[in-house]
Amino acid sequence: MLDNYDLPPVNQQQLDIRSTPRAEMELFPLDSFEYEYKGREIWVEFEIPEFTAICPFSDFPDFAVIRLKYVPNERCIELKSLKLYINSFREVKVFHEHVVNIILEDFVKACDPLKVELEGDFHVRGNIKTVVRTSYSKN
Repeated sequence: MLDNYDLPPVNQQQLDIRSTPRAEMELFPLDSFEYEYKGREIWVEFEIPEFTAICPFSDFPDFAVIRLKYVPNERCIELKSLKLYINSFREVKVFHEHVVNIILEDFVKACDPLKVELEGDFHVRGNIKTVVRTSYSKN
């Protein structure tokens, strides 16, 4: 019974939803450096406690802790570029579910890791806390 129904239309509240198009995000480029111990598996973990983006519905800021964990392949991510990249989301209107995927895609393209685990732990808003997780493993 639960598998046999039609989805209702999107945006039934008829809100003015304006996400920033991906091509207009103007995100700072992620840089990398050579990992000198290729073949030696290590986990590198970052906690980014001051992530901010803009809610496409309300235009209010959304705050989150971003947790990024990866196993380098041939390159490691450069920290200053990661900081500037993350901070460049401050003017971007994006949904929680989308921003985590964008970060994952850009991170993988920048340093070609063996594995990545990424979590967006968004602060409570309107009595709802959102946590979005994704992961990647190189074939």
